[in-house]
Amino acid sequence: MRAPPRLGALLCAVALAVAGTTLVRPAAASGTAAACTVEYSVTSQWDTGFQGGVTLVNHGGPVSNWTLAFDFPGNQKVTQGWNGKWSQSGTTVTAVNESWNGTIPAGGSVAAGFIASWSGSNPPPTAFRLNGTPCEGDPGPGDPTDPPTDPPPDTGDAPPKLRASGNRLVDENGTVRRMLGVNRSGGEFMCVQGRGVFDGPVDDASVRAIADWEVNTVRIPLNEECWLGLPHINAAYGGANYIRAVEQYVTRLEAHGITPVLELHWSHGRYTGNDNHCPDTEYATCQKPMPNAQYTPAFWTSVARTFKDDGAVVFDLFNEPFPDRATSDTDAAWTCWRDGGTCPGIDFPVAGMQSLLDAVRATGARNLVLIPGVAYANDLRQWLKYRPADPLSNVAAAWHSYNFNVCANESCWNEQLAPVAAQVPFVAGEIGENTCSHGYLDRVMAWLDGRGASYLGWTWNTWDCSSGPALISDYNGTPTNFGVGLRDHLKGLS
Repeated sequence: MRAPPRLGALLCAVALAVAGTTLVRPAAASGTAAACTVEYSVTSQWDTGFQGGVTLVNHGGPVSNWTLAFDFPGNQKVTQGWNGKWSQSGTTVTAVNESWNGTIPAGGSVAAGFIASWSGSNPPPTAFRLNGTPCEGDPGPGDPTDPPTDPPPDTGDAPPKLRASGNRLVDENGTVRRMLGVNRSGGEFMCVQGRGVFDGPVDDASVRAIADWEVNTVRIPLNEECWLGLPHINAAYGGANYIRAVEQYVTRLEAHGITPVLELHWSHGRYTGNDNHCPDTEYATCQKPMPNAQYTPAFWTSVARTFKDDGAVVFDLFNEPFPDRATSDTDAAWTCWRDGGTCPGIDFPVAGMQSLLDAVRATGARNLVLIPGVAYANDLRQWLKYRPADPLSNVAAAWHSYNFNVCANESCWNEQLAPVAAQVPFVAGEIGENTCSHGYLDRVMAWLDGRGASYLGWTWNTWDCSSGPALISDYNGTPTNFGVGLRDHLKGLS
């Protein structure tokens, strides 16, 4: 679903200040010292790797091209990066500017990030060099802030570790399961607007209210720029703070036996083609036709590494692809969907579903992965033909359905969707209508029930149900006229 109408255009120009930084203080412009400040941060760390970043502030004259170098004091090894061309020789790491960020004016700054492996310990670098000249200063702590030590109470059974088996989802014991629940919007837009991480409460009481509807799954839309902690994101809501907030919400959901689905909703890349939603900015402030090659693989590498040891977490690769709106060539649209690269009608290099699935699997994550179709995930007619290859065969087809979509009746569902649902697990990641009633919702749920498929209502937010649409009028779980349909149906199934 696109952003609710009340979400407007955004201004995102804030300085980066993340938890866990090494600060190299500005030195005088004379002698061999460069007049610069470097902040080194570890925004997320796991057993064999971590996500880091550097922010370089220029306190001297304008710089037309930059090379930043530092030496790792441990066994760290950079594996990929963004906002610069990253390389490593021995312990020396080098980041060279891209063509579009080579100029740093006096008083200006540039930020870049990376994914790296580590073993033994992960101490921060102690010195940095700008174009071969040292920045000087005292290092600070390099580890991320400690996670909270006050977990929510364990109120029920742990959620199952779902996997694909034929066209069904099963748990660790081989028992057939269905994902039935809601979306919890907010993580995709609040952070980039500088207003927080989630829209409304995500405490234990709010999770209990969701569980009271007999919900067993909650889909959590995310923003890649906030997760990666890019410099235009307010650090209070980006990087380590954003990741920690998502981890805490996942923990709360699992304490109530609820399956968390982490989904990339808003992503980077300026798109000016057909059906654009924010053509004046490249920032992740709206839905884009496809994920981008610049940041999205790094996003999924980081997310997968963070949750790869939690088999109960499900990954949903991209909210609502629409490469078919950028070109009239259907085969070209589906090829773009799978393979990415330079796609007709799309202004930025695209990361296809295969590359994102590969990024997840390269971390060792075995989690179930949902892969949506085109036409805002409403068209799955060529999903089977173009589906990405998974060495674990642990993927499901994801579909979105609203009363205003093209494929919005039983005849279309039988023709276009039934063949897919007969071969792979089928998950309707979003279902809803903008009528503030539930007539269409009832029909969709009945059709999906008949095929043993899964579905999640949009959305557990207190918006105007005639335009959102919204399931609730308050976070105690009081349903709207639309939400009554989902609540009563889920309770009836239990």
